[in-house]
Amino acid sequence: MDMMKMGAFLQELRREHSLTQEQLGEKLHVSSKTISRWETGAYMPPVEMLSELSTLYGLTINELVAGERLTSEALPLAAEENLAAALKEQQEFQLSEQKHFWQEKWLRDHRWAIAALVGVFSGLTVFFAFIRRSDMVAIIALLAIGLTIFLRNRRDGYVEHHLYDDRIDP
Repeated sequence: MDMMKMGAFLQELRREHSLTQEQLGEKLHVSSKTISRWETGAYMPPVEMLSELSTLYGLTINELVAGERLTSEALPLAAEENLAAALKEQQEFQLSEQKHFWQEKWLRDHRWAIAALVGVFSGLTVFFAFIRRSDMVAIIALLAIGLTIFLRNRRDGYVEHHLYDDRIDP
């Protein structure tokens, strides 16, 4: 879906009907700022608003999403393309939600180990700073950075395994 094209088309339709963003917002019970976001392509109108807009402008939702008026021959192809694009976006959104879930789960499962490591590294840093061993403080800092990178890689591997390997292996 080309959000910019759709937004420009929505703006064109609004102007054809001699409506300001404020007037259209009042008709749809949304703010003029929301209308502006749709028209700039920053946001896509929700399905219920697309339905309202299609009724208002006398067009199909597929024409609104395609960002152009469609002939009766072009409408079925546009409907297929719009459906495929919507399903792809939904799948990508679900994947990002699942990724976030597995990242949070890994963090919950390892929070005590991470807290213990932070405590140990903090204690060592304070101890070596207290006895004025700046060389050891620097070594501890480098070790902490290395451990952070290691843990992040472990988490990413865990997330990747749960996102993709489970889909491959039934």
